[in-house]
Amino acid sequence: MSSSHAPSQGMSRSAIGMIVVAAAAAFLATFNETFLNVALTPIMESFSVDIATVQWLATGYLLVAAMFVPVSNVLYQRFATRPLFVAVVALMVIGSVIGALAPSFGVLLAGRLLQAIGTGLLTPIGMNITLAVAPREKLGMAMGIMAAMTTLGPSLAIVVSGALLSFTSWTTLMWIFGALALVVLLAGAVLLRTVVPLGRPVLDVLSFLLVAVGLVGLLYGISTAFSGSPLVAAITAVVGIAALAAFIRRQSRIENPLLNLQPFRSTPFVLGVAMTMLGLLFVFAMNVVIPIFLQSVRGLSPLGASLLLAPGILLTVALGPIAGRLFDRRGGRVMIPVGFAIMAVFALLVGVAAGSSSVLLFGLLYIPAVLATSLVIGPSQTFALSHLDRETSPHGVTVVSTSFQIAGCLGTSLAVGVFNATTSLSLTGGSDALAASTTGFRGAAVLVALASALGIVLAVASTRASRTARAAQTATVEESAASGATRTVEGLMKSDVHALSTEQSVLEALRMFSERGISGAPVLDADGSLAGFLSDGDVMRYLSAEHPSSASIYSFAIGESADLEDALADLVNLSVMRLATREVVTVDASASIADAVAVLSDEHLKKVPVVRGEGGPMIGIVSRSAINRLAISSSLASRGESAGDTAEQHGAAGDVRQESALV
Repeated sequence: MSSSHAPSQGMSRSAIGMIVVAAAAAFLATFNETFLNVALTPIMESFSVDIATVQWLATGYLLVAAMFVPVSNVLYQRFATRPLFVAVVALMVIGSVIGALAPSFGVLLAGRLLQAIGTGLLTPIGMNITLAVAPREKLGMAMGIMAAMTTLGPSLAIVVSGALLSFTSWTTLMWIFGALALVVLLAGAVLLRTVVPLGRPVLDVLSFLLVAVGLVGLLYGISTAFSGSPLVAAITAVVGIAALAAFIRRQSRIENPLLNLQPFRSTPFVLGVAMTMLGLLFVFAMNVVIPIFLQSVRGLSPLGASLLLAPGILLTVALGPIAGRLFDRRGGRVMIPVGFAIMAVFALLVGVAAGSSSVLLFGLLYIPAVLATSLVIGPSQTFALSHLDRETSPHGVTVVSTSFQIAGCLGTSLAVGVFNATTSLSLTGGSDALAASTTGFRGAAVLVALASALGIVLAVASTRASRTARAAQTATVEESAASGATRTVEGLMKSDVHALSTEQSVLEALRMFSERGISGAPVLDADGSLAGFLSDGDVMRYLSAEHPSSASIYSFAIGESADLEDALADLVNLSVMRLATREVVTVDASASIADAVAVLSDEHLKKVPVVRGEGGPMIGIVSRSAINRLAISSSLASRGESAGDTAEQHGAAGDVRQESALV
């Protein structure tokens, strides 16, 4: 299994800088999701609109953000990271200015939705940057930081906006967010660099329309189930589900799918995403019902409610990286279910304390509840993505990022819906307004407690699923060792191959060789057929002939580095097919291992492309190192040892060791 992460090494300053920018982007995107929630009442007064209209500033934001998350993967792999990041954050700056100057509610909503487009694109881009630059052994800590920022954003937004509204107007919130976005934009412009090999993925417009209709229909149906017409909610939800079903079918039938659904083949990934969503559902649900309860029922000011929530929120930020580091060392087998258990227990205790006269007790009991989300969200997210290879990780990030918006919409709508429905039932039963509202809050607390209890079940299931996956991998290795004499090349080859296209330049090829730590790669035509093979030796031979001094390390000692610059400038416009070997030695997928050994030996090669049929497309590469590993596994099997166990004991299989650590 290939890794999607940087090789094991110390984290460079540039990597740290990029992770900081990515974390700031995650904070910025999620911060804005709830930043205006406390200001909905003054906005209603400013534009003379009702609550059904003003709530679209929150619901519409989440819906549009969810629509644009799948598009981020296409943009991330097509455009250079720095200009893409700057353009996306610029959308949020422009949206803030439009909102602050809005003469009507419609213009304010337009600015808000423009910000939402930026949020939908920014969150997955930030996560992909982190995955690309974080060393494998520090991935948990890096993703813990990202999760802390993701959790901090919507929570701190409530605190900050509540405090600001105590002495200023809601338009100031738009200006302040615009200023924050501008700072992040400038940081990205300075610190980011391209971290992924760029290609030419195509945006399938019909797929985008289907996923847009699907998400809007489904989430709108859920959000209006408690507050609108049940019939309309049901119809829109059914339309949404039908559109998503059509989207899924289309992805498996088109050449350039908007979303690669391969991550869903991994049961641990699916369970990790589900656990992440349950943790986020808790955060969004409590972030909306607690301020409502404290202000409308307990009579606290926006500032008072914000200060009561602040300690737990700030402590959560500190615990996020610590939880990530603990996950790197011990895995999530114990941490994640314990986190869910703490969330469930203290959510119920907060519900009980809602009827107490002590607001301080209410706030103290909420601290461990929100702290426990650090043990769940980041580790669950890391657990999910760590079970994907390099090729499917960007698509997995897209799925996880989409789940953020879905969890936010679900948490908000379900919590408010249960709160209002339970309050109405209590009022109908003869309770006074205070008692009825307290009962309504307790209903919402029970909802998140039940969701957390479901998380415990999923955490146990994820551990079993990961063990099953490891056992299957070990069985495959042992089966390969036992049948090595008759096994075909297709069963041994590496299918996720780093390949070049005929349109790329030699300089782009050298950059890929350097970033991926490889010495050569096949060159493919647009239809995937093998056009040639380029190695670093081919490039060095060209440089030796055309730019002799640039090919010598001694040119630097005598101050002739300009020769190297001239050579690199030459390579910018030099097509890979100018230097690539066109008559490539290949081996058929159905050939035996013995045939592959003969080809590698006779031609003095380290690796050879695998094709399906004469003149067929290239489907992988088989290398001498893969055959050596098979031979070692066969030898160990003959001695009665497990190849997977021996590899883990001696550190010879990094990916196997990584998966063992994760659970």
